[in-house]
Amino acid sequence: MRLHPSQTRATTGLQRFSPLRISASLRPVLSTLAIAASLCVAMPQAWANGPTGADSLPDIQRLIKQGQYSQALERVDAYIATRPKDAQGRFTKGLILTEMNRPADAIVVFQRLTEDYPELPEPYNNLAVLYAQQKQYDKARTALEMAIRTHPAYATAHENLGDVYSKLASQAYDKALQLDSSNAGAQTKLSLIRELISTSGRPGSRPAPAAAPAATAAPAVSATTGAAPTVNARAPEPAKPAVAPAPVATAPVAPPPKVLEKPAEKAEKVEKPVEAKPAKAEEKKADEPKAGGDEAAVTKAVQAWASAWSRKDVKGYLAAYASDFQVPNGQKRKDWEAERASRINKPGQIQVGVDDIKVSFQGDKATVRFRQNYKSATLKSSAAKVLVLTKSGSRWLIQQERVGS
Repeated sequence: MRLHPSQTRATTGLQRFSPLRISASLRPVLSTLAIAASLCVAMPQAWANGPTGADSLPDIQRLIKQGQYSQALERVDAYIATRPKDAQGRFTKGLILTEMNRPADAIVVFQRLTEDYPELPEPYNNLAVLYAQQKQYDKARTALEMAIRTHPAYATAHENLGDVYSKLASQAYDKALQLDSSNAGAQTKLSLIRELISTSGRPGSRPAPAAAPAATAAPAVSATTGAAPTVNARAPEPAKPAVAPAPVATAPVAPPPKVLEKPAEKAEKVEKPVEAKPAKAEEKKADEPKAGGDEAAVTKAVQAWASAWSRKDVKGYLAAYASDFQVPNGQKRKDWEAERASRINKPGQIQVGVDDIKVSFQGDKATVRFRQNYKSATLKSSAAKVLVLTKSGSRWLIQQERVGS
């Protein structure tokens, strides 16, 4: 893991640096935020004006460059204390924690950034890097897919997603060979995948890179326009492993036909218990109208919540949340409501749409997954969202809210 200069991306005159590269099979670039014009409007004092003083970001970045991570962390905490909504400061803290080999703390920082600024792809990318270091490849894949949805031209996320698919494919072929060691097709594909991973960089399964930053973080962080072609040149490579997962579904299925050979002889013994099953099926059917009614009620509650938001009906919007709603970031309920009311009441129209609604039930709770399309005078975004609702009397109210699938 080392600090190195990287590319710039013109976004309202701000530079995008990529100061952290992890030498692993997943070759990520942990990049600082490319703040969009709409975000600059939302946070003029915190970012666009460029704060100065002992706790300014340039001073903190110099400490990072010098490898003085403890001092940098103290400074950035002081910086954030006076600017709690400053995305760049919080992002810088995530990078520092990553360099200090504190991935769990870094994950919390980047996760909260994705919740507060779902339109920014870089925090999702960095979450993926940290998840991949911990071999949580499914989570890494989900985070990268979110990064690409928010910014389809984000080449780094596309490359990283290809590397994650390669790792997932490798695991699937390993599993296929465990089930059938004579599977020559799986052996050949596994060899190809491993060869691909080995050419992408040093193997990501080694824990050493995560501990490396303290010893190697010396070079200066700077921005150059010449690095951009390097990122774009590598981006197409992940397309090859992306196809690999297709055989995964078929490889593990091979053994079942062998298991089906003997049960045919015992078919007569199974016939009697099978006769009792229709009665249970009828009981389930009797419950279906109720479940369907609940699903319709839950869907209606979510649509009413989005409608109140679009109408700027703050009272109706806040009334959609349960009394035991889990307020994000440890805020007090009163402060959170005041913050939401302030954002909703900003000048200009708001349009909030919900698509692809999927409802599932567990006990007295309903989990709703959907795509939220948000548009205002300063921001347009589309992101996956999850609401957990609980029934209170005749109403379904929101108990949890989070970005992601």
